[in-house]
Amino acid sequence: MELLVTTDWLAKELGASDLRVVDATWFMPDSGRSAAAEYEGGHIPGAVFMDIAEIADTSSSLPNMLPPAEKFASRMQSLGLGDGSRIVVYDDSPFKTATRAWWMLTLFGAHDVAILDGGIAKWKAEGRALETGKPTLRHRHFTVWKDDSSVRNKADMLSNLHSKDAVVVDARGAARFTGEDPEPRADMASGHIPGSRNLPYSDLFNADGTWKQGEALVAAFTAAGVDLDRQMITTCGSGMTAAVVLFGARLTGKKDVALYDGSWSEWGLDADTPKATGAA
Repeated sequence: MELLVTTDWLAKELGASDLRVVDATWFMPDSGRSAAAEYEGGHIPGAVFMDIAEIADTSSSLPNMLPPAEKFASRMQSLGLGDGSRIVVYDDSPFKTATRAWWMLTLFGAHDVAILDGGIAKWKAEGRALETGKPTLRHRHFTVWKDDSSVRNKADMLSNLHSKDAVVVDARGAARFTGEDPEPRADMASGHIPGSRNLPYSDLFNADGTWKQGEALVAAFTAAGVDLDRQMITTCGSGMTAAVVLFGARLTGKKDVALYDGSWSEWGLDADTPKATGAA
């Protein structure tokens, strides 16, 4: 499969024995919305619900951190996602959380994973069929595996401050990046990692919610001052929308891109990390 598939393509492929569809919708805890309830109320036929909040490393004090490989594999097996599956992920989240699911799946060893362009919103707008309730799932084997090449930690980010080997791209909104808006979490500094560039994740989408592609996508990175020929590390508030920018970079054909999983939740809470404010 391509990294991005259309609703027309998915409609034709539904029912294929090796195809698995995943609803990876996630909302902020204080949003008043339940991703699980909305999934049960109507989802693409055959889709399973991936609870991103539950799959995270619940032993960490930081939000949305990657889980141990064994936990991830166990959850995928229980969802019927196994070795050899073609997986299409979608969401109905303002944070485009299918990208986080795509990143985790590929990092933990799934080889054929795509995102549905436009998500379930486009599917619904086209009047396509929906299914309600919870499906009966059959466990499938998902090999325990983890490739850390697309993950960065705080030590890596501190090292990059000096080496400048990679361009750091921050997916948060401009006012949070500059420090004009306070952070939503208590005791967290405002601003950004020194030297990073700001590319709000919403800039990667068309007005109808589909992904920019080709020259328009490259132009979004260029307008943010991002050199696509350099190594890239993406970051955000909690590692969620950083995956959006990472996926966007991959759509341009870029391979050497990683994600700082702790993101500003870790950096902004550490009194010893350097911070910058204002525009890049």
